[in-house]
This record gives sequence, C-alpha cells and structure tokens, in this order.
Amino acid sequence: MTENEIAQIIVDTAYRIHTTIGPGLLESAYEAIFVHELRKRGLRVQRQVGVPIIYEDVAIEEGFRADMIVEDLVIIELKAVERLAPVHKKQLLTYLRLTRKKLGLLINFNEEKIKDGIHRVVNGL
Repeated sequence: MTENEIAQIIVDTAYRIHTTIGPGLLESAYEAIFVHELRKRGLRVQRQVGVPIIYEDVAIEEGFRADMIVEDLVIIELKAVERLAPVHKKQLLTYLRLTRKKLGLLINFNEEKIKDGIHRVVNGL
C-alpha cells in the first residue's frame, strides 16, 4: 500500500469520526477513536511513538512523540484546537524529516467542516 492509498483511508476515517462525533473533544479521545477505526480497517497503527533523534552524534532517546504512525509510512498529527498555527505544519515537516518519512497528515477536529481541518505535509513525496 502506498502513502497516498493510506492517506485516503485516513481522510475517510477522519470524515467518519467527525460526522459521527463532531468537534469539541480532547485530542486524546479523537486519537483513541482514530486508532480503533484504522485498526478495524486492517491498518497497522502505532500510537504515541517515542522517536529518538541524533544531535551532534548523540542519540537523544525521546526527541519527540508522534501521535500516530500508520503502516510505518504516514505520520498523523492530531489537534483539537480553535485554530491551527503555522508552527503545527512546520512541526510535522520536522517529524517527517527526522523519520525520513514522506507523508504526514495534520488533522484538526475542532473545525466545523473536517475538510477544513485536514492538511497534507510532504517531505519529498
């Protein structure tokens, strides 16, 4: 399965969750539901993955935590905020670079329409 095929499933899942539950929950609730739904669809999902980084030849054990990594190809960064800030996309792009992954999805569930809350971030895709 390619990054784009996985992304389509993720977007469909986000739409389903948002139309069923709507905005207003905490990120952690959306994350738990998202993991459940993606696994029901047969995808391998890791949640709250500690990712080490190398800085000046030193391994920093927990450089950051990825909300979800799907099929070891796509990083999902979930938000439940009134408005995304430009730093959120930059944060995800940094995650992609450090993990050498090509595609990430930034999803904000606190939008009236979920299509306004889904943003693709690419790293050489």
